[in-house]
Amino acid sequence: MQGGLLSGKRILLGVTGSIAAYKAVDLLRRLMEQGAEVRVAMTKHAEHFVSRLTFETLSKNPVLHDEFSAGSGTALGHIVSTDDLELAIVAPATANVIGKIAAGIADDALSTALMALDCPLLIAPAMNDRMYRNPILRKNISVLKEFGVRFIEPGTGVLACGTTGQGRLADIDLIIQGVSALCAPKDLKGKTVLVTAGPTREFIDPVRFISNPSTGKMGYALAAAARDHGAEVILITGPTQLARPYGVNVVSVVTAADMHQAVMEHLERSHIVVMAAAVSDFRPLQTFERKIKKEKVPETLVLARTGDILFEIGKTGGKRLLIGFAAETDDIDRNAVKKLKDKNLDMIVVNDLLKNGSGFGADTNTVTIIERSGKRTELPTMPKSAIAGHIMSVIGERVRSMVF
Repeated sequence: MQGGLLSGKRILLGVTGSIAAYKAVDLLRRLMEQGAEVRVAMTKHAEHFVSRLTFETLSKNPVLHDEFSAGSGTALGHIVSTDDLELAIVAPATANVIGKIAAGIADDALSTALMALDCPLLIAPAMNDRMYRNPILRKNISVLKEFGVRFIEPGTGVLACGTTGQGRLADIDLIIQGVSALCAPKDLKGKTVLVTAGPTREFIDPVRFISNPSTGKMGYALAAAARDHGAEVILITGPTQLARPYGVNVVSVVTAADMHQAVMEHLERSHIVVMAAAVSDFRPLQTFERKIKKEKVPETLVLARTGDILFEIGKTGGKRLLIGFAAETDDIDRNAVKKLKDKNLDMIVVNDLLKNGSGFGADTNTVTIIERSGKRTELPTMPKSAIAGHIMSVIGERVRSMVF
């Protein structure tokens, strides 16, 4: 895929003899969809679960399965497969292969290739919960972490043996996030990025509230992208159904007042603020502690404005970047530029809610980034994760010219 988050990245995917090996097929597909060039190395036990031909067909590369197979020229395959890599990932990783890596054992194609690495290594374990709790395995994981190896913790659920516990291969989305984090430029390292996401809810009574269709997908993608660029990330989120992004500090809020308080508490330490939340503009002037019966509902619901968090941040000044979002249906550019100026923003990201594939709930978006200088960057319709990556790249360029 052209322009994906992993475009041009060379990645080695190691697959071991776990029942979760079939999930590595989906992981391979997802990596390639993001533009990565993937080479696969398999253990002999992995071939009992998924055929080598499957990975060769999808990756369009030969699979390394024999440490003595010829590579290019007179070189050995396990050396050629690790040339010019940006990242290696083992998913699923068994207790056996984790022990081998920790002990420096290289006795098959995969372990020999891993011994020849000069790039970051990411490991996603998958095994029985008792094996995962084994103190020897825990020690091996600790040893590898000391050497800089990254781990994606397994999930909890029903395992192949029928028991329930921690040992399931992590969700592919989380693994992709881990890969993206290791491959992205670290141009925001040392910076703290505050991101707001999702809707707020303004309650009428305990069971009814005013809200909007925001799902938080754009804000969560921005938080993950900021993390990938090396930043410490604070994600202040309204109610959503989304999984928390890996490696991000999450603060959950409900109302606009809650979000205002959380933002102000973390503002002083933030170098970059990205206000992607769809904060409610109105709240009921009167709220009821008990549910209103239908026959007693007042004919008129009186509303009051909520505080304008973005405007208040813009007034505070300080050496920080402030980025706002505008979701519009009419006079798109004029309204966006007006908001940029009125709220003293450094950058605004605007999208047309009436365009197909844009707006609330969609996995894609079509946006224009407008900077204070007047510079405009129009992005085509693409996944929100890709848009978030572009936005963080623009922010990274701005940060390089700033002194905090």
